[in-house]
Amino acid sequence: MVKSELIESLAERADITLAKAEEIVDLFFDAVGDTLCAGHRVEIRGFGAFTVREYKAYEGRNPKTGERITVPPKRLPFWKTGMELKQRVDSAFPPTPVKSGR
Repeated sequence: MVKSELIESLAERADITLAKAEEIVDLFFDAVGDTLCAGHRVEIRGFGAFTVREYKAYEGRNPKTGERITVPPKRLPFWKTGMELKQRVDSAFPPTPVKSGR
């Protein structure tokens, strides 16, 4: 599902206009992004949590030239799936049969 499909689904399920659904989706994503940029955690119970992980600077290599480069420190968003969502997704698919090598 892409953002436009999410907007269409929300508009249909909530019986609102596409413009209103787009505004709601944008507000949600903006709120999540702003919270992460402030260094805080966003947790949606049963769904998962977004956090920010900090990475230290390190020495790396340019894969084409082999030249040593310094990779600066960075902060990146990280997603951890909630237990309820994991179980829901897992139960949505039938078990894959294990083939015997004999």
